[in-house]
Amino acid sequence: MAATSKAIYGLIGYPLGHSFSREFFNQKFTSEGIDAEYLNFEIDDINRLMEIISEHPSLNGLNVTAPYKEAVIPFLTELDEEAQAIGAVNVIKIIRDKKNNEVIGLKGYNSDTPGFEQTMLPLLPTKPVNVCALVLGTGGAAKAVARALEKHNIKVKFVSRRKSAITLTYEEITRAMVSQHKIVINATPLGKYPDIDQCPDFPYRFLTKQHLCYDLIYNPDETLFMRNAREMGATVKNGLEMLLLQAFISYSIWTDMSPNTK
Repeated sequence: MAATSKAIYGLIGYPLGHSFSREFFNQKFTSEGIDAEYLNFEIDDINRLMEIISEHPSLNGLNVTAPYKEAVIPFLTELDEEAQAIGAVNVIKIIRDKKNNEVIGLKGYNSDTPGFEQTMLPLLPTKPVNVCALVLGTGGAAKAVARALEKHNIKVKFVSRRKSAITLTYEEITRAMVSQHKIVINATPLGKYPDIDQCPDFPYRFLTKQHLCYDLIYNPDETLFMRNAREMGATVKNGLEMLLLQAFISYSIWTDMSPNTK
């Protein structure tokens, strides 16, 4: 089947009611005169990925959101270095044969790390020394955030509801531990629209004005996690800027405009 003239990009995940990506990209395409469309593919089973690609011969790239950032990897033919190191993917470049438009490869990338890194850096000390962070969650986004922090010599501890060799539980967090970890990142989906009355079971009472609390969620603008932290004097930030940076990185990957797409 021949490709149509309009390029298609999209997002896979479940659920997708909270996502701004479709609106953002379609506004970008309209304002810049780009003959393309961005679609949401809300799938309850990652095994539908190849079906979606087969049904859309003009599909050139996908973003990947929860819960598939790790589950998508077995479907890919190649990972870039960053995605390989993190063990999670949130951008897929669909490589097609120019003659017959058949899919000849699916390459996975991770824009979470550079997106988070660029938005987080201005908030950090110029030369972080003995700076530690608590990352709430253990999924693909948490792994990407941890990699970005560790690149800047920030020590990371993961927090989860379940105890493991590499995680603390929320019940184990003490006042001294919060005092030692001046950065707290919510990399869980708790508090995301429409469940805006939820938040991680973190001891917010131990936070101070010396803390930075960053929520990867961008809808709503202020999550309950952020509100609780702000009320204790902490600096708070949501994930909207990170989302926008990720969108630019994704489009660069899909259109070969980035030096990191080879």
